[in-house]
Amino acid sequence: MTGVRTFPRQAAQPHKGSRTVSVCVPCRNEEETIGDLVTTIRTEMMSGDAPFVDELIVIDDRSTDNTAIVAADAGAHVVSIDDIHAAHGVGQGKGNALWASLIASTGDVVVWCDGDVTSLEGNWISNLARPLLDDDSVALVKAMYDRPTDLGGGGRTTELVARPMLSRWFPELTAVAQPLTGEYAVRRSVVEELELEQGWGVEIGLLIDIAEAYTPRAIAQVDLGTRLHRHRPLESLSVQAAEVMAAVLDRVGDVPAGRRSSTLTSDTITSDTLKRADGTVVELNNNRRPSVASVRAATRQPTS
Repeated sequence: MTGVRTFPRQAAQPHKGSRTVSVCVPCRNEEETIGDLVTTIRTEMMSGDAPFVDELIVIDDRSTDNTAIVAADAGAHVVSIDDIHAAHGVGQGKGNALWASLIASTGDVVVWCDGDVTSLEGNWISNLARPLLDDDSVALVKAMYDRPTDLGGGGRTTELVARPMLSRWFPELTAVAQPLTGEYAVRRSVVEELELEQGWGVEIGLLIDIAEAYTPRAIAQVDLGTRLHRHRPLESLSVQAAEVMAAVLDRVGDVPAGRRSSTLTSDTITSDTLKRADGTVVELNNNRRPSVASVRAATRQPTS
């Protein structure tokens, strides 16, 4: 078989050896949920004589509420996105926050989790990391789960935009149940070599880029049961959908060469727009951050 692999959820933790695991949570205005999420990870994955998670980092993406305070009080290491921007230039969007978490963290395996999840269990982390620890050919592990319709459902952008586009241009990836999930694990040595979309296209961009560089066999998914989270209004999802669509089209040659910028500063923003029926125009964030490996190489001090 050469396609995406699916693994069952397991209760026992995988063997880590000397390898390290970072959990990184990008957050903006998640004070109502981030405390319980951090507490769950610290209690279930970072306690005892042999903790599975080595570091837990919350990236505070310019929250205007008490997200940073709540996360720190619960025991997370909180990193302000402004500190990353001060060193590497200003960015924006979810993908930018994920990129910042790579700069801030050190683990061989990075597990990402959205800050609004309310159903997280500690062994989600170990189950997402397991295929990466057990099999060197795996580069990306996505969560798959049930999203009950009587509790709000979810996956609207997935089913209306991402899946049809994958089916049209990347059919080998249609086996991925949740291509846009915020809960997934990556191998640092792989993800640091890739540019990251700064906006909502980050997840589907990573999925396609890793499959093309390493084949779909490098992608796995694990069934984690049921996921509950805060739901976004339909109007905000139209921006998310447009950025996901743009990320896919960029990878099938729909956008002319030179249209995109691999860095983002206040002077070099390039964007398309979403035009609503009432005449309002919303700028889309289809810019990319350069690979973390290239950033580290550029800032590395020469040896004498």
